[in-house]
Amino acid sequence: MTPLKNTQRKGSRVRRAVLAGAVAFTLSAGGATAWALDRFVIQHVEISDVSAYQASQSGTSQSTTADTTSDSTTAVTTDTSYVSDSSNISISTVTTGSGDSTVTYYVADVVLDDATTLQSAFANNSFGENITETTSAIAEANNAVFAINGDYYGFRDTGIVIRNGVVFRDEGARQGLAFYRDGTVKVYDETTTTAEQLLADGVWNTLSFGPSLLDNGEVADGIEDVEVDTNFGNHSIQGEQPRTAVGIIDENHLVFVVVDGRSPGYSAGVTMTGLAEIMQGLGATTAYNIDGGGSSTMYFNGGLVNNPLGENKERGTSDILYIAE
Repeated sequence: MTPLKNTQRKGSRVRRAVLAGAVAFTLSAGGATAWALDRFVIQHVEISDVSAYQASQSGTSQSTTADTTSDSTTAVTTDTSYVSDSSNISISTVTTGSGDSTVTYYVADVVLDDATTLQSAFANNSFGENITETTSAIAEANNAVFAINGDYYGFRDTGIVIRNGVVFRDEGARQGLAFYRDGTVKVYDETTTTAEQLLADGVWNTLSFGPSLLDNGEVADGIEDVEVDTNFGNHSIQGEQPRTAVGIIDENHLVFVVVDGRSPGYSAGVTMTGLAEIMQGLGATTAYNIDGGGSSTMYFNGGLVNNPLGENKERGTSDILYIAE
């Protein structure tokens, strides 16, 4: 009978070990799930009323101004334009290629009377992580005549975030884009400066995504290998994708491009190099990539301009750049 008892004890020990392992795995999986939900889903609101916060900071934070991809066919259609005392906006649709290689993108040529006419707004008028609304909803809430998706700052907790002359985050991590009050726009290294220094230099808005697409009008080296984030879910921005970019032609003369993608026969999307070549062909000397994929959206005069992912359906984002009516 002794061998049987030993066998029973051994089997019991094995079952306990397996059960303990299963419990540990479940707890571990549960912890990972909880972490993922907290990191990518659950809203973390740091400022619940951005408009009021900006108004309260305007006296202290704002500084004064310191001293295409080629193919067999291409069709360009000027859709509409808008002229006001503060801006001149012209929207065009460009289609190039054929069949599954067709690429469709939208160009907004914008001339501003004053650089501060280009503003930024956050989803739900709140600042924090994982707070999202569609570009159109944010635009309508801010009486925008024109808007594009921003850098999706709320996906990460790093980057310098200055919006409408107010600092919201000062965690330099990557190559950023700075819009100055004097109408100039520059690519800069976030890790070599601070938000306060940028304000002192006359910065009005910043974007933190990248990479820079053009250096003095030439396609930048290494742009196909850039990783904006190293965290789970956003390791790579390579390949043919929907894209959004900002280009600078001259002081207060900007060009915004949204490329539709992942829709063979309508628009396949473009590589980072292809996007740089589009910006170069439009006459930009500096150009910068911002959030793309399903976020790539252009809004104008009350409606959606592009066709996100070929489904005519917007994905939520955390912020926009816009021009008010």
